[in-house]
Amino acid sequence: AVYKIVEVVGSRPTSFENAARSAVEAAAKTLRDLRVAEVTKLDMKIENGKVVAFRARVSMSFKYEG
Repeated sequence: AVYKIVEVVGSRPTSFENAARSAVEAAAKTLRDLRVAEVTKLDMKIENGKVVAFRARVSMSFKYEG
């Protein structure tokens, strides 16, 4: 089998975990047969000295059908 890897960024105001989950759930709406997700980077958006969003960069693989 051959797998393709895509990278997406999820953002949520509550936590890194919710941001990563958001990224996977959004990708799952258009990609079939997702297999593995790996958080590759975490960062935060800051406004006026306060954290306003947690962001997670996630690499995901899915079975390549082409």
